[in-house]
Amino acid sequence: MSETANTIRFLLNDTEVALSELHPTETLLDYLRLARRLTGTKEGCAEGDCGACTVLVGRIVDGALAYESVNACIRFVGSLHATHVVTVEHLAGKDGALHPVQQAMVDYHGSQCGFCTPGFVMSLYGLWLTNDNPSRAAIEKALQGNLCRCTGYEPIVKAAEAAAKARPADVFDPIEKTREMVRKRLADMKGEQTIVTGKGDQRLMVPQTPAALADILSEHHSATIVAGSTDVGLWVTKQMRALNPVVFITGIDALQTVSQTPDGITIGAGVSYSRAFTALSRLHPALGRLIDRIGGEQVRNMGTIGGNIANGSPIGDTPPALIALGATVTLTARTGSRTLALEDFFIEYGRQDRRKDEFLESVFVPAPKPGAHYAVYKISKRRDEDISALCGAFRIALGNDGTVTSATIAFGGMAGTPKRAKAVEAALIGKPWTEETVNAARAAFKADYQPLTDWRATAAYRLLTAKNLLTRFYLETKGESAELVRYEGVA
Repeated sequence: MSETANTIRFLLNDTEVALSELHPTETLLDYLRLARRLTGTKEGCAEGDCGACTVLVGRIVDGALAYESVNACIRFVGSLHATHVVTVEHLAGKDGALHPVQQAMVDYHGSQCGFCTPGFVMSLYGLWLTNDNPSRAAIEKALQGNLCRCTGYEPIVKAAEAAAKARPADVFDPIEKTREMVRKRLADMKGEQTIVTGKGDQRLMVPQTPAALADILSEHHSATIVAGSTDVGLWVTKQMRALNPVVFITGIDALQTVSQTPDGITIGAGVSYSRAFTALSRLHPALGRLIDRIGGEQVRNMGTIGGNIANGSPIGDTPPALIALGATVTLTARTGSRTLALEDFFIEYGRQDRRKDEFLESVFVPAPKPGAHYAVYKISKRRDEDISALCGAFRIALGNDGTVTSATIAFGGMAGTPKRAKAVEAALIGKPWTEETVNAARAAFKADYQPLTDWRATAAYRLLTAKNLLTRFYLETKGESAELVRYEGVA
């Protein structure tokens, strides 16, 4: 292993924290409430759904200091090296004067029982820092991950609108007044050494480079790699699973990159949904609409596309959408790298084509082809912030005579892995793109999938919905546009 250090360092409000003894899966919420007595951060759900635990975490991105709202209940302290954690206690002035966001919540009666209020304040504060004049849609998006049982949300939205206008030049703001100083302090903290704390199964490791990560995995085959922890966090808070030893990859800058060429976009395994959103939604608008429905803003700020893939869940949202586009993944170990089609990465339930010494380094998403049709449909009980019952992605290309020249269809939630509907594809290719062809192809779904019944949906519902989504896709290509995007003359 490369040269190591033994201390996690970060800023907590205006105080520097240095921890050389730390349990690998201690959550930020527990640390704030139990170790620091910062009890404004609440525990509601302990699974990243309700937003009562929302705090901001600032980190250096492309040389600048960026702050994001996160769920402290599923964020591990070990992932916080060289970051700035901001809690609700930090917002008011030294004289007790409320921040404009807090004052607006008072003025517009945005709080009743008060339990969820600090989380709402922090989400709105994150929006206040990044958007001077947010639309109502932007406000609602920022609050997707915050639940309230009292106010009905309208007073909170009005408070957000009012806070956006309360921006006098001399307003006290703890972040804006110290941004450059904090950026320098975080840069000094980061260093190049791999951080290792604890011993044996209680070991926590934070590499700073892909090479250091490869070294760790070559020596610790049982290690759990943690990126955003939006799923892994629940393994701890709900299932009480031991993950040790744990490797946090949030500090590896080389895995935080998004690069684009005429051929497509390469996304590092540590890139969050939020950071990937702009590039992916420009290239494939359907992906942008899908990402907007993955969790709330806090989850999208933490969760990574690489983690969603590497986790191997059959109901992960991004794999079917990316499989339909022909995406590939690059896996890396100390001995070298290899690239394979994303659809081949998933072998069977709970098993992926990744050796114990390998990590998923990046995902490549191809650019659209001229004349192709592409759509993604997520089916869930709630429209927002819910896990899919099934998710279907469709991409076809048509010849000049209206014949289907290629078809790629992939579903999540229909099998033990994200899986292509190859029998349906075969029933379409070479046929005219007509209602008769589509109706005939619907029967082929039974050859591709034998879905399970669970609390999200029955097997019969899933199978019928998959068929209906093919019909919907067809109708949209014929002018009933809702989700579909047709690429015109894309090079």
